[in-house]
Amino acid sequence: MRTLLSLALASLTLMAVPASASAQSQALKYPATFSTREVTTNGATIHVRSGGKGPAVVLLHGYGETGDMWVPLAADLARDHTVIVPDLRGLGLSSKPAGGFDKKTQAGDVSGVLAAYGVQQADVVAHDIGNMVAFQFAAQHPEQVRRLVLIDAPVPGVGPWEEILKNPLLWHFRFGGPDMERLVAGRERIYLDRFWNEFSATPARFSETARQHYAKLYARPGAMHSGFAQFAAFDQDAVDNRAFLANNRLKMPLLALGGEKSFGLQMAAVMRAGAEDVTEGVVPGSGHWIMEENPSATGKLVRDFISK
Repeated sequence: MRTLLSLALASLTLMAVPASASAQSQALKYPATFSTREVTTNGATIHVRSGGKGPAVVLLHGYGETGDMWVPLAADLARDHTVIVPDLRGLGLSSKPAGGFDKKTQAGDVSGVLAAYGVQQADVVAHDIGNMVAFQFAAQHPEQVRRLVLIDAPVPGVGPWEEILKNPLLWHFRFGGPDMERLVAGRERIYLDRFWNEFSATPARFSETARQHYAKLYARPGAMHSGFAQFAAFDQDAVDNRAFLANNRLKMPLLALGGEKSFGLQMAAVMRAGAEDVTEGVVPGSGHWIMEENPSATGKLVRDFISK
């Protein structure tokens, strides 16, 4: 299977790690000990799940999913952490505002959520577009981020961003035009299946239950518009990140994880352009969808890092 960067970065060689995960259906329901809350902040209403007690951990999801992707990890971390899991603005059960989809603005959403919960510092774990929000949050509020985990997606303007954009598998980054929403209206499942299949090492691990669940959420009014807006903001995100990197790099410890069959060790190579203290890691037997394809290995890698 082609990696996400195989065409854009021909020199990428993934570390050979034996696949260890068996096919697993994602549990999409949070434990009864978790509660939900709508946090109005920064021009949006953010749907947030929280549970547990102890040092705070924030989990940020990416495109094609919602905060529900984190259920297995959140349930585990809640044994000894306060776990906070928002839906990004425009996605899941969060509101669908007209704008604010640049990641600098969405970092303000995260700041508002933490303020609502009275949290002054947290570990931040992110995947996909969540990485981009987390990077800006760490850039703007370094004192609030103890440790940062970014999983299997590049950050606009960081490292070889322009080369990454040339990869045909990332066609959706530039998918736009006046008819794009009309093209996918009522066909959200078809559109999303392409991501879930092409970016998986083993598509069957992204369960039918999960596919139906997310397709229904992305079919809600305004959800696909908001999803496209997340991608349309990448050019501005690159400008914002390059402005930060002109005189700074992230200084908190950062774990860069790549799926073995996706970004692999290249994830850490990219993030070393934006951070001073980068630890590399690979989720064995996984493509992009790490919580569906190997949740146990992902959880161990995250827990080991934030426990330091």
